[in-house]
Amino acid sequence: MIAFNSVRAHFSDNKELYQSIKNIFGFYPGNIFLYKLALTHKSVAEEIKDGVKDSNERLEYLGDAILGSIVAAYLFQKFPFKDEGFLTETRSKIVSRAQLNHLSMKLGLNKLVNTQAKKPGKAQSINGDALEAFIGAIYLDKGYAFCRKIVVDHIINVHLDLEDLLENNFNYKSKLIEWAQKYHYQVDFKLVNEMGHGNDKQYVAKVFIDNRPYEEACDFSIKGAEKLAAEKTFKVIDERQNTSSL
Repeated sequence: MIAFNSVRAHFSDNKELYQSIKNIFGFYPGNIFLYKLALTHKSVAEEIKDGVKDSNERLEYLGDAILGSIVAAYLFQKFPFKDEGFLTETRSKIVSRAQLNHLSMKLGLNKLVNTQAKKPGKAQSINGDALEAFIGAIYLDKGYAFCRKIVVDHIINVHLDLEDLLENNFNYKSKLIEWAQKYHYQVDFKLVNEMGHGNDKQYVAKVFIDNRPYEEACDFSIKGAEKLAAEKTFKVIDERQNTSSL
């Protein structure tokens, strides 16, 4: 079967995609159309029925569940003496949108995503979504055991710095709120702008501390924009830790 997929990849109209997947993940796909779908963002998808678009959103939903179970089992085996709270928090860090976006970039998967939303700084969730969808495609194409092996051997063990992840908290929104509570500041997240229409609609959220404006960020969801704005604001504040005021 491996030899057959290799030959098919060589003569296929999608041979570049076949080879890219082989280079990144070490295997040739069986059903290449699953992977093409996983890399198709809704901004370029066509409607197929009742408003449902032929995009990677359904595969993203599946991949999210599969990835969560793989990471949960991996952490359960790796840390036999850690409690449920530690395992849950660590899994959340690994499967966070920021971390998945980062992993997608490290893998080079972002270069394969088919999208029209390529404006710098305005499509932060696309790459992470595509990675989840891609994991869903692997599961459907090759089964759970194969998918788990790819995630562990080619993503977690190669591209994830688990030690660094355990030392850092990537939930900047929570960190910002905790910091504000500690020093008795009031933090608010406000929607300040909306851009685009339909599937390409994006939201701009801005952080206010004691009614003073701080950083803003844009994403395809309000929640995502708030998280990114919180991260930018927290980093600005962190650089001012040696001063006595904001």
